[in-house]
Amino acid sequence: MSPLAQLFALPVRAYRLIASPWVGHGCRFQPTCSAYALDALKHHGAIRGGWLTIRRIARCHPWGGEGFDPVPGGGDHHCDHRHGR
Repeated sequence: MSPLAQLFALPVRAYRLIASPWVGHGCRFQPTCSAYALDALKHHGAIRGGWLTIRRIARCHPWGGEGFDPVPGGGDHHCDHRHGR
């Protein structure tokens, strides 16, 4: 992961550590948005990975989609094992 992508991943990691346990486990997508963000940053870098993450988060609303939505071209099609998903 590039240094800029690592910098972009810091708030995601902080969210997973601090806020995620309080928010609950009602994710609409698999993998979760935070796992998606980390995969996108890892495989596509800060700019494209950040854009993919923003697009994914924008789809996370009551009228948005749901289900399996992996990072395009990511290859790490895993679940968020930290939360048992």
